[in-house]
Amino acid sequence: MTDTARTTVIPVYRPSADEETRNVRRRYNANRRLQAYGIIAISVALLALATLLTSIIGNGWSAFFQTHIALDIDLNAERVDPKGDRSQDSLRSGDYRAVVRDALRAAFPEVTGRGDRRDLGGILSPGAHYEVQNMVMDDPSLVGRKLRVWLPVDDAIDMLEKGYFSLEGDRFSEKMGGWIAQLKTEDRLEKKFNARFFSAGDSREPELAGVWGAVVGSFLTMMVTLLVAFPVGVLAAVYLEEFAPKNKMTDLIEVNINNLAAVPSIVFGLLGLAVFIQVAHLPRSAPVVGGLTLALMTLPTLIIASRAALKAVPPSIREAALGLGASPVQAMFHHTLPLAMPGILTGTIIGMAQALGETAPLLMIGMVAFIVDIPGSPFEAATVLPVQIYLWADSPERAFVEKTSAAIMVLLGFLVVMNALAVVLRKRFERRW
Repeated sequence: MTDTARTTVIPVYRPSADEETRNVRRRYNANRRLQAYGIIAISVALLALATLLTSIIGNGWSAFFQTHIALDIDLNAERVDPKGDRSQDSLRSGDYRAVVRDALRAAFPEVTGRGDRRDLGGILSPGAHYEVQNMVMDDPSLVGRKLRVWLPVDDAIDMLEKGYFSLEGDRFSEKMGGWIAQLKTEDRLEKKFNARFFSAGDSREPELAGVWGAVVGSFLTMMVTLLVAFPVGVLAAVYLEEFAPKNKMTDLIEVNINNLAAVPSIVFGLLGLAVFIQVAHLPRSAPVVGGLTLALMTLPTLIIASRAALKAVPPSIREAALGLGASPVQAMFHHTLPLAMPGILTGTIIGMAQALGETAPLLMIGMVAFIVDIPGSPFEAATVLPVQIYLWADSPERAFVEKTSAAIMVLLGFLVVMNALAVVLRKRFERRW
């Protein structure tokens, strides 16, 4: 005798048409809110970026122009060429300070008192006579001639002409205001493009300071970083990704590489100070030490990016090469690595851009020193753009404020170029599988 199977009927809830409409409307409203939140977040980020760039450009654009004064310089041979042989040593030993001083006094013959003459000399930059010296040394045929030369004024006068200072107050005397007005009347005071900013090294006088020394130092430092970090990072990534056995040792290495990518940069500066300066006795404040220190900092990022690029290559490429008789090394260096190179180069450029903006590691190895000369090799004392910005930002003179912002603009220009190069390389060599 069989029992009759009992079937339990479970009622299925079916929403009404109004409820379905409300549910659909709720989902679409949530989607629109999410899009609105995204747009608001992007707008806030763009507003912050625009505020930052506006502040930097607003403070720094005036540094690309410098106020100059026109003086009729008498290059008397007895003063600028004391030996009379037109040699570089003789021209270098000339009394150019007196030549410039006499030209300024000749422009104001009514100024006769000692105190007034001293105040009158404050119009010119303390290093203005070096401009005349360099001009004569570049062209010795100027000796004995009289010509009009545009020379930089003192930074306070420059700030006055740019509207940052005013004649009211204790900064400028009434006589100084009259002298400046006379120079304007005679068309002897004019703002010109500040080419010195892009061709000179650092200086304690704001009107004479430039970024070229820091640019050369940054270039030499980045070259050392690239020459060390790129081959070491790529070969380490190749070994860990393709040839290293999977055991506890390689797992420990991989964990440490990932952890090193998050270590504060100043720790690498301490490592560079201990290893490269105290142990290896490399020259302090040299691009070679800065490059090696930044290479240590960049290596984890470069290894991680290179391994990701190698993983992106389809396994069929390796298998096809091995199936045709290639060795694992040949398959890697003839097929896999060339196809992964666009991603590796992109990661390298991004890592280099990060290294270019670092300051803390370089401060630890002494690249905070005041360097005037342009470095000629990686073993000479130098500074870099971030450190130069740090030094200028700490200076009390108002003119260094615009120099700081202008140097930031130059640094941002380098970073934009490097990141744009990474994008171009990615688009140029990228292959889709």
